[in-house]
Amino acid sequence: MLLALLCLMAYQVTGEALHEWIGVGMTVMLIVHHLLNIRWYKALFKGKYNAYRILSTVTNTLLLCSIALTAFCGMSMSSHAVPFLYGMANTVFARTTHLALSFWSFALMGFHLGLHLPAILARCKPNKAVKIVCTAAFTVTACLGLWLFIRNGIPGYMFFRMHFAFFDYEKTAAQVFLENIAIESFFAFLGAGAVHLARLLNKKAGKKRQNPTSAG
Repeated sequence: MLLALLCLMAYQVTGEALHEWIGVGMTVMLIVHHLLNIRWYKALFKGKYNAYRILSTVTNTLLLCSIALTAFCGMSMSSHAVPFLYGMANTVFARTTHLALSFWSFALMGFHLGLHLPAILARCKPNKAVKIVCTAAFTVTACLGLWLFIRNGIPGYMFFRMHFAFFDYEKTAAQVFLENIAIESFFAFLGAGAVHLARLLNKKAGKKRQNPTSAG
């Protein structure tokens, strides 16, 4: 789904028809993904919620809603993949919402990936030198992503200040994808940082339960 989303964000590379078909494919993958993880829904109202579980649940919920509404609005404007669904929603509403939420989906997907990066890194068990190099490269890429995020005016799209997408068709396909990967890395960096903060809060809460003290 991440690869599909990177392709969807490269509209000037794929063109309209392929953009729609990739969108339909991602929608199908999203449905299958959630069917395979049905146990997650069954466990929503079970057990206790610590800082990490709250963070993960909120992120997953927002990501699902954002992608679902983006897909709905996209299909409401379809001319190639599912033209029989054209007009499900008002065209102006669909265009504006699709544009804004596509960037929110992109950001939340990166943040969601970042939530899992510490666990992935722990499984790989890299040595100290590799870990330092990877962390440094990740940090530099994330900083570049933040700069591109601001330079490309993405906040304006996300907060409904820009109602039409402006694409630079002079950029090569490689440049478009590399920029999108860098921007996605920025949000993944935020997600990994949020995991670290959540773990600190969990440890702090655990210590308080183990060593309760009376307020003087």
